[in-house]
Amino acid sequence: MTEDANTNIPAKPTPVAPVVTPVVAVVPKAREERGGRGGGRGGRGGGRQPRRRDARAKPEFDQKIISLRRVTRVVAGGRRFSFSVALVAGNRKGTVGVGQGKAGDTPLAIEKAFRDARKNMITVNTTKKMSIPHDVEAKYAASRVKIMPAPDKGILAGSSVRTVLELAGLREIGAKLLSKSKNSTNNAYVAIKALQKLEGTKIRGESK
Repeated sequence: MTEDANTNIPAKPTPVAPVVTPVVAVVPKAREERGGRGGGRGGRGGGRQPRRRDARAKPEFDQKIISLRRVTRVVAGGRRFSFSVALVAGNRKGTVGVGQGKAGDTPLAIEKAFRDARKNMITVNTTKKMSIPHDVEAKYAASRVKIMPAPDKGILAGSSVRTVLELAGLREIGAKLLSKSKNSTNNAYVAIKALQKLEGTKIRGESK
């Protein structure tokens, strides 16, 4: 009985190890192509040259604002605001002018003032060293100024008079305000008026 029972017992099955299939990552063609070109944006732009911006043409005249005010006008419907601008324009070669403009916004007021300055420009009668031949004095409104040569001293001036002399390109020159006026617009106009008096001066050794 015991022998038959032992012979009929089935043998235990041998455990089989599971088969692991390796997973291979699939790279898209687009990425492969990018990597071949040089890796993204760096590879694409490797052979290209950066675009150069066209150099902006330098304006003929330099300009500097000497006064910017907001003006209020009371009307029946309320208040109206506008901007008043005074500026000096010059080419630093002996030509200079002062202009004023008024408009509802600042850029338009500056444009009007620049056009007015170009319209009223003068050419200063200068020496070879870009100075003036002699002293001049002028009066405009409440402003009064005296402009004189100052050899080897640069520009000795203040207020808007200095701005006029700089944009005119003058050197070795000095100016003194004889009045107590602090109106920068009037001080610029009186400097222009003083420089205008040099138009009839003949400079020795130079052709006019």
